Amino acid sequence: MIGDPFGQRTAPVRFAVITYRPGSVADSRIVFEIFETALDDLGHRMQAPSNSTAGDASAWEQRRPLFEHLARTADHLWLAEDDGRPIGYARSILRDHVRELTELFVLPGLQSKGVGRELLERAFPVDGAEHRSLIATPDVRAVARYLRCGLAGRLSIYGFSRAPEAVQVSSDLRAEPLRLDEPTLARLATIDRALLGYRRDVDHRWFAEHRHGQAYRRGAEIVAYGYAPPMPGWSGPYAALDPSDLPRLLADAETEAHRAGHPEVSFDVALTNRAAIDHLLGRGYQLQAFPMIFFADAELGQLDRYVFFSPCLLA
Repeated sequence: MIGDPFGQRTAPVRFAVITYRPGSVADSRIVFEIFETALDDLGHRMQAPSNSTAGDASAWEQRRPLFEHLARTADHLWLAEDDGRPIGYARSILRDHVRELTELFVLPGLQSKGVGRELLERAFPVDGAEHRSLIATPDVRAVARYLRCGLAGRLSIYGFSRAPEAVQVSSDLRAEPLRLDEPTLARLATIDRALLGYRRDVDHRWFAEHRHGQAYRRGAEIVAYGYAPPMPGWSGPYAALDPSDLPRLLADAETEAHRAGHPEVSFDVALTNRAAIDHLLGRGYQLQAFPMIFFADAELGQLDRYVFFSPCLLA
């Protein structure tokens, strides 16, 4: 106890001791709980749904495969602890030569105290990568932080959703199950480098394990790919060298969601992606109220012909 000048006994003054340590796959449940708490708080402050698994008792089991994949393939994962209690974390991945910040979350009540800045410096360095990118929430404090670290807000991303139906789009594309042999991975790498700016074999192997993948050929060549929605509100990614092919990919995905009995299908689309937007609005899709922002230190790829992975941690 610390005495006051009037001789009364007052509560002890506690000085927080914030430490930082590298994380691992073993920390996946810990960082998930920070993620859920911080994202729920952000949605409450913005008065917009921000977390597709909020309040779901099975949320951890739904998100566990992705969190463990990100941990196993992370470039950097750092946790902040207050006297040993985890209060925040940041993680980045390195694909080809591009470092992507996948997450940066700090518990409510401990934000705006420098913890996020320290985590960002550790998990998202400039050294060791040719380019850096991330997909951010519209939290103004986070946006300011990313602008200060040299990134530019390149485009906005919105979710488009509706109840799925069976739908067909006229197309000369030939769809087939995606088989990740070496020639196919090399072709997917060509598409990804053109659209995203980097190759990511390790993610395609994970996508294919957890989502039904389709390759699309025009003649003998694979020119597009897509991964069917595994659950309501989650889908993708979808990529097409020719943007006019995106409606076919999205129609097939909506049909798959309908066959699976999903009450909702959703796609996360950059507002520069005219082909996807025209198709989705024409189908009666509604924009969701929680936008995201794509940041990068340079113009990367051609995102007008790409529909993002959802939930939107990976691009």
